[in-house]
Amino acid sequence: MALLAMMTLCSPPARPETSADCNAINTGPCTKQVRQRMVTLEIDPKPVRHMAELTFRVTLDPCTELPSILLLDLGMPGMMMGKNQVTMVRKNSCNWEGKGIIVRCMSGGKTWRATILSPELGNPSFTFDVRD
Repeated sequence: MALLAMMTLCSPPARPETSADCNAINTGPCTKQVRQRMVTLEIDPKPVRHMAELTFRVTLDPCTELPSILLLDLGMPGMMMGKNQVTMVRKNSCNWEGKGIIVRCMSGGKTWRATILSPELGNPSFTFDVRD
């Protein structure tokens, strides 16, 4: 029922949809340099699809002075979406993992943004297209 509610919470874009900067996510990981760190996001299984349980992995290098839990916020650029966050738990010194679902928006939009909510990291985000 919650997923159905989330599907209907998205509203039409207030501004043009942002283009994806991380479409490699459908075939492999996506890496960005943020401040003095390399931040990698990987999502499995591939290709990334709506309405399926997904495993999100974040790898950081270097990975010192970070909390044991990170939050990954999932949303659509330019859309008002319901809250959809994945709790990422540290698996080892430099890797965090969590499970979540990317819901299907009734508008048909396929571009999503995953933002790591961490002031220490500068809240890096990855924008990618989800496949049907």
